[in-house]
Amino acid sequence: MESLSAFERSSSNAMRPGRALSSGSLAGNRHPVDEMTRVLRTAPKRLATASEGFIAHWTHGALHDTVEPMADHVVMTYVGTRQRLERRSGGATQRGTASPDAVTIIPAGSSARWDIAGRIDVVQLYLPHATLTRIAGEAHRPFSTSVVERTGFRDPTTSRLLASAADVLEGNEALDALFRQQITELLATRVLSAHAGHGAAPPPLGGGLSPAVLRRAIERLSSDCDADVSLATLAADAQLSRFHFCRAFKESTGLPPHAWLRQHRLTQAMTLLRETDEAVISIAVGLGYGSQSAFATAFRRLTGETPSGWRRRAR
Repeated sequence: MESLSAFERSSSNAMRPGRALSSGSLAGNRHPVDEMTRVLRTAPKRLATASEGFIAHWTHGALHDTVEPMADHVVMTYVGTRQRLERRSGGATQRGTASPDAVTIIPAGSSARWDIAGRIDVVQLYLPHATLTRIAGEAHRPFSTSVVERTGFRDPTTSRLLASAADVLEGNEALDALFRQQITELLATRVLSAHAGHGAAPPPLGGGLSPAVLRRAIERLSSDCDADVSLATLAADAQLSRFHFCRAFKESTGLPPHAWLRQHRLTQAMTLLRETDEAVISIAVGLGYGSQSAFATAFRRLTGETPSGWRRRAR
């Protein structure tokens, strides 16, 4: 998947040989990347931080082994895969089918024997329990119960959200980080509402941001400082939860923060292409893209043209 190239850059430090990833929410249990690497007998194809946790993309063969307790909840969906799944824990057996509209959830601290007959292509989110507790607290609905085990459970909403975390990366560090932060908030909220012992969905919030708050948010998103565009910073400045900030920002602008920033940088690119002779590679780097090809791919996705082709036509 070419669009996953940003995962490779994000994973270089986390997957350095001999470097153990820090433990998550349950002390003494293994980090999911370490445990998945052991049980799947391979490294992830791609790995990226997701504000609070990680998103990983794996391809692996048949599995007949026990997954030991992990520090974070693991939420996964499947890419172009149909495969039978069987999970055995104690005297209980769960069976399901890995498919693009299904999810599997391994709660933090749980252990089970897994039997999978053949190849799996899977995207996984490693979600700290502390994140669920934070989001539930922001909704004034304290969360203390466990996450429910799911095995090939049909949930197109969660599946689409998680798959999009792998599909829409653009090779721009600030854009990609903001997008993954938004996806993590949405997925954690979805887990609370659909896959917890009792629902803890945030109450609905109507209306957009006030003009002053919206102006500050746009100033931060337009800043040259990538630290200003983190979802945590934007939400804290607005005195809202991250989930509610995303919803209110979209209500005010018609776009979620990531899409607004992408459109803003596209507009900047168009101005530079039309009004200057600056090289395309220089424009790409100036706007935060890791390479000219990543910039060209993102530009073509939004306009249908390459930057050079658009420049010739615009002039």
